Amino acid sequence: MSLKDEQPYKRPRGVSRRRSLTTKQALATLLAGLTLSFIAGSIELIIDTRSMRGEVQNQTRQMLKLVEATAAEAAFQLNPELAEQVVTGLYSGETLAKVELRDDFGRVMYSLGEAEEIANPLYKYLFGDILSYQQALEYRVQSGDAGRLVGELELTLALQTLGQNFTQRSLLIFTLSLLKTLGIVLLVVWVFAFLITGPLLRVYNALQTINPEKPGKWHRPYLKYNKGDELDHLVKGLDNLLKAFQTGLDQRDHLHTLSSIDGLTGLANRRHFDTQLEQLWQEALEQQQPVALIFMDIDFFKPFNDNYGHAAGDECLQQVASTMLTTVTRPDDLVARYGGEEFVCILPGTDLQGAYKLACRLQENIAKLQLPHAYSSCSEWITLSIGVASEIPIPGETRPDRLLLLADERLYLAKASGRNRIIRQHPDPGSRMASSTQNKESV
Repeated sequence: MSLKDEQPYKRPRGVSRRRSLTTKQALATLLAGLTLSFIAGSIELIIDTRSMRGEVQNQTRQMLKLVEATAAEAAFQLNPELAEQVVTGLYSGETLAKVELRDDFGRVMYSLGEAEEIANPLYKYLFGDILSYQQALEYRVQSGDAGRLVGELELTLALQTLGQNFTQRSLLIFTLSLLKTLGIVLLVVWVFAFLITGPLLRVYNALQTINPEKPGKWHRPYLKYNKGDELDHLVKGLDNLLKAFQTGLDQRDHLHTLSSIDGLTGLANRRHFDTQLEQLWQEALEQQQPVALIFMDIDFFKPFNDNYGHAAGDECLQQVASTMLTTVTRPDDLVARYGGEEFVCILPGTDLQGAYKLACRLQENIAKLQLPHAYSSCSEWITLSIGVASEIPIPGETRPDRLLLLADERLYLAKASGRNRIIRQHPDPGSRMASSTQNKESV
C-alpha cells in the first residue's frame, strides 16, 4: 500500500469530542502533569526557601562585617555623628526594619526604624527566626591587641519585604514548572497521537465502515510508523479474521445458491419457489395487491425424451428455461422449475389480464424456438400448455397453496382440452376470487 492510501484518522461518528479517546488521553496526561508539576514545584519551593534563608543570613552578616570597625570606632569615641553615619548607611526602608547602635552601657547612640508587628503567619513561620541580628563591637588600638567591648550594633530585617520576595520567587517557580509541564504534556499527547491514539482511531474508523455482507473487503488501515509492533500485529490479525469471515459468508452464499437453483436449467428450484411464494403472498396480503401464477408444462415431453434421448431432452429443457428467463424480465417476478417438464412463474402485483398477456408471450417465444417434436399430437414443434390464476389475498380466508392449486387446475384443463392451450380465470362479480370457467386459446 502506498503512502497516498494512508487515511487521516477522524473522530468517529456518534462520539462527542469531550468523550473521544484523544480528549481523555489529553486530560489524563494534563492531570498527571499538573500533579507532578505541583509536587515538583513544591519540592523546588522548599529548596528555594532554604536557599533564600541562607542568602539573607549571609548578606546580613556581610553587612555587619563591613561596618563593624566603623561602628566600634563610633561607640569607643561616643561620637553621635559617626554613629548616625553608620546607622544611616545601613538602614533601608525596604530590607531593614530597624538599625540601632548602642554603647557599652546600653545607651542608644543612634537608631532608625521600628520593629514590625508580624501579621502574616506564613511569613513568620518561614523567616521569623532570622529577622534579628546583634553584633558585639570590639575596639582595638592595634591589630594584634585584644579587643575591648565598646558597644553593640543591632539589625532587624523587614519581614514584609522578605515575604514579598518569597512570593515573587514562588510564583516564578510555579509558573516555570507549569510551563514545563504544559510543554511535556503537549509533547506526550503528540507522541501518543502519532504512534498510538491516531493509529488506533484509524483502525476503529476502518472497522466502523465494514460492510457486514463483505467484511473481507474492508479498507485495511496503513500504519506507516507501527511496522512490527503490537498494533501492526493487531491489524494483521483483524485482516485474517475478517477474510476468514468473508470465506465463510462466500461458502454460505454458494451453498444457498446451490440449494435454491435447479442444476440443469439454472432456474429457481421447487424449494426456492415455495419460499418465495410464501413471502410474496404475505407482502400482497399487507398491501392488498394481487398475486398471479402461471403454471406451464411442455406438451408430450415424455415421448420427446424417449425418442430423441435424454441428452436432447436436457437440451430442450435448457432452451425452454432460457427463453422463459428472457421473457419474464421484471425484477420481482420469479421463474422456477417445478419438477420434470413443469415450470411456474410468480408475478406479484399482477392481475389476471396482465398474467394472461405474459403467458401469451411465453407461448409465442417458445414457438419461435422451433424445436422439432415429431412425436407431439398437437404440433410439429415443442409447445406449452399453460394455466393462469390471480388472486388478492383475503386475511384469514385464502392461502398461497389455494392459488397454486387453482393454477394447477387450469393447467390440467389446458392439457385435457388438447394441449398447446392457455386456460385463465374469468372475474366473478360475486367473489374476489375468479371462477374456474375456462377459456381456450390456441396458439
